[in-house]
Amino acid sequence: MPEIMIFKEVIEENGVPFTAFLRGEGSHVNGKWTPGVPSEVPMFGIILPVVAGSKSIGEELSYIENGVYTLKEKKLFTTTPIELGVQVKYKNDFYTVQAFKDFSEFTDVFIYLMKWREGVGKID
Repeated sequence: MPEIMIFKEVIEENGVPFTAFLRGEGSHVNGKWTPGVPSEVPMFGIILPVVAGSKSIGEELSYIENGVYTLKEKKLFTTTPIELGVQVKYKNDFYTVQAFKDFSEFTDVFIYLMKWREGVGKID
């Protein structure tokens, strides 16, 4: 089996800060389930557009194995695992982490698809 490729230094040198809203632990209060409050966790990673430069300006929708996406969707490369469904804020835009490519057999990087959420400040 080949050695794992280490990209931690590449991410540290070229990454950007973003905020993940990690789900808090829920609990039962007076017999009713109360969901946990999300906590803001500063994180770091490389964030790239899903669509490479080959797309024309007029093309606003594309298709990938995870469905339809717009030009606002992003790929996230990070060395920190993130749960699917977690909300992320980057440059005042909000995203939902919706897909994960598992390359852990080959590299130390976690690769996610972040779907753009319309409206600023919408945290579930």
